[in-house]
Amino acid sequence: MTSTPVPRCAPVRPLRRDAELNRQRILRAAAEIFTEQGLEATLDDVAQRAGVGVGTVYRRFPDKEALADALFTDRLDALVTLAEDALADPDEWGSLVSFLEQAGALLAADRGLRQLFMFATYGYDRVGQARARMQPLVSMLVSRAQAAGAVRADLCPTDVPLIEFMLAGVAEYARNARPQVWRRYLALLLDGLRPERAGPSTLPEPALTPDEFEAAMRTAPMRRPG
Repeated sequence: MTSTPVPRCAPVRPLRRDAELNRQRILRAAAEIFTEQGLEATLDDVAQRAGVGVGTVYRRFPDKEALADALFTDRLDALVTLAEDALADPDEWGSLVSFLEQAGALLAADRGLRQLFMFATYGYDRVGQARARMQPLVSMLVSRAQAAGAVRADLCPTDVPLIEFMLAGVAEYARNARPQVWRRYLALLLDGLRPERAGPSTLPEPALTPDEFEAAMRTAPMRRPG
């Protein structure tokens, strides 16, 4: 009697490297174009900016909301990692400063991220997702710095994202003059967070020159978020 051969399972193919590269290219393009045109920009617009076929975009993201969700989650993961790394630093003050600086750099460099976080109402409520993941980490950074006497007692965890948005606003306003000037204002704010200090900190960036300030005023974006 002849036995029936047992069928073999097809091997699982790993995700191709070029597929992940396309995903990252699409996310970068979406970050740029959603800020320029608002969240009403189409997937066709994103595909054109990314330099890929629109079918490639639809294979990765079936609709615009899925793309916005992926972009938001990807950037939120990056912020969570920054906060976790800061908490691993035993220096209570230095860890808070590091998080503020690195999160500020991330927001300053990624205009799409700023729009998604500051106006996170497209699709389902992303504010709740960000709060659930970030608030416990930021609260720990603030509370342990306060317990060490390194930060003023009236600093609240909700002050931290607003500080970041302020810095991102400076970067956006001055992006055609000197986008890194936000670091100057972070140093000024950090002095205000310390309960005691021997003297003012050295500011890492000079103030805008009159010509740079004029350039910033002339070229600052005035469009409202879509």
